Order: sequence, then C-alpha cells, then structure tokens
Amino acid sequence: MRVSVALCISHCARRQVDFRCGATSVSSTGMEVQGVLTFLGLVWVARWVLHIMVDIVAALRKFVWARLSKDNLPIKYGGKWAVVTGCTDGIGKEYARQLAERGMNILLIARNKDKLNNVKQIIREESLGVETEIVQVDFSHGRVIYQEIARHVEGKNIGILVNNVGMAFSPPKNFVEASEDEVWGHVNVNVASVVAMTQLVLPGMLARGRGAIINVASIGSSCTIPYLGIYSATKAFVDFFSESLSWELRGSGITVQTLRPGAVITNMSNFTEVHRKPSFLVATTKTYVTSALATLGHSGRTTGYWPHGFQVFLMDEIFNRRLCTHMFGWRFRALLKAEQKRVAEEQAKKK
Repeated sequence: MRVSVALCISHCARRQVDFRCGATSVSSTGMEVQGVLTFLGLVWVARWVLHIMVDIVAALRKFVWARLSKDNLPIKYGGKWAVVTGCTDGIGKEYARQLAERGMNILLIARNKDKLNNVKQIIREESLGVETEIVQVDFSHGRVIYQEIARHVEGKNIGILVNNVGMAFSPPKNFVEASEDEVWGHVNVNVASVVAMTQLVLPGMLARGRGAIINVASIGSSCTIPYLGIYSATKAFVDFFSESLSWELRGSGITVQTLRPGAVITNMSNFTEVHRKPSFLVATTKTYVTSALATLGHSGRTTGYWPHGFQVFLMDEIFNRRLCTHMFGWRFRALLKAEQKRVAEEQAKKK
C-alpha cells in the first residue's frame, strides 16, 4: 500500500513538473511571438514616419523652394513657342496667359474661334512682343484634325506643350445616359489628344535635346468616380502614359510632368455650388496655375497645388481606393438627386 501511494505521489510530482515545464515553454513562445510582433510594429511605424517625412520634404521642395526663383522658360526648354490645347477657358487659358507673361510665344488650339481670338487679344494686351497663333479644331473629331495642327507646328521651336484639353459630364450622370458622341468624345479628347499631340512635338524636342510636356490628368485618376467613370478612367490613362513616357525619356533633356489637379473653378466643374467659390480645396485658375507652373522641372508627378496634395495624401494614406469610390459615389448621387429636384421644381413653376 505504502509502495502504491509512493508511486502515485511520484507520478503526480513528475506530471506537475512536466506541466510547469510546459507552461514555461508556452510562456516563452508567447513572449517570442510578442517580441516579433512588437518589432514588426516598430518597423511599420518607422517606415510610415519616414514616408511622411519624405513627402513633407518633397512638398516643401515643390511648393516653396520652387517658387523662390523663376527660370527663363524659352532658354531652359529650348524653344520660344508653347502649345496649349483647350486654352479658351479654365486652366488652359491661364497657362496660355502665364506662359506668355514668361516670354513664350503661344500656339492656341481649341474649337471655338471667337474664344480663341479673345484669348489671343488678351495675351497681346498683357504680354507685349509675344507672338500668338490660333488653330481652330475640335478634338472630339479624332484623327482627322491632326494634319491641320501639324501644319501650324511645323517650323516652330516648341519648348513647352500643355496637353490640357478635356471633357467630362457636367453635371455627372449615369453611364447608361451617355450618348455615343459623349463616349467617343471622352476617348478622342481626353486620351487620343495627349498621345497625338505628344507625337507631333516630341521629335523636335529630342532633336534640340530640351523641352517640357505637361499632361493634365486629374485627382480623379487616383480612384474610380461613379457618375464620372469615363472621365476618371481616361485621366488614369493620361497618368500612366505620362509616367511611362517620363521613364523612357530619362537623360534626353525632356521634362515630362503629370498634373493631377483637384477642384478648380472652371466651366467643367461648375455643376455644384461648392465648385463655384474659392476655398481651401477649391482653387481659382490663377492660383492653381501660378502654383502648378512653379513646380515644372521640380516635380514629375504632382497635384500642382499643395491643398490638393494634402487631399491626395488623405486619399492614399488614410482612406483607401474603395472607400474613396463610395465617398465620391454617395456625393455625386446626392448632387444628382438635388439637381433632379431643382429641375422638377422649375418645371412645376412654369406650369
């Protein structure tokens, strides 16, 4: 009996020791896992902080340092002429004015002859000694217009090309409501024009070893935008094409810049009251272009305006693409409903 009890006590003691050893082993393993996770967390935080610091330094370089000096654009980019598409309103018109103020001759390309002549007259009055030339074409007509443009480009030392012409639904609407002309207009105006105009002027720039191509995309290229889906998709094309072209032209002396503006007060974006008045995130064309033009040669891919850069930071680092899509979708759905209600009320009053 005593032997049996002794054996039982011995067995229990051994089990207790094994349990304690097991507990110690589990505890040790848990501490190791916790240590690894802590290390990975610190690495992620350090990476995030470093990323933000790099962004801040880049922003200071683009939006502060770049504005301290103004380059002689015709000399820097090897040509006296600047070509601006979609130049009769908005961002394009302001680029034409400010490039003329900086000593560039301007080749104005747009579809409305009266507006072209108006911009031409403004430039002549504001920038004495600057030559201007107009080309009246409709970019929505596609390939057939570029022979006429090529005729005006020939023989000119083009230092800067601003691919600005664009179109979008105004106000936003469902894709199924878009006409065939609107669908092909987006492709011809927003996509084909950028590629075709670049193909026209790039050989001359390469021959001189200098030049600048500014491709105006949109903040909408960062995520999909319901009710402006064709627009955001075409601007994503501009963004990708511009970035790939920039890589191909490394070391050639040609600067390729992608602009991704947010809200700017233009005829294209005046479908909502919010976009008709300047605010922190809504810029006037003069404010925007003054800022964006200063970044040329200092940043290859930029919003051009620091509040829009802050907006992109929030979209990329704080939110995500899917959430931004929902946010834009809800916003524009509300705008559509408000617009429909307004139209219905006006029709009711007329009755």
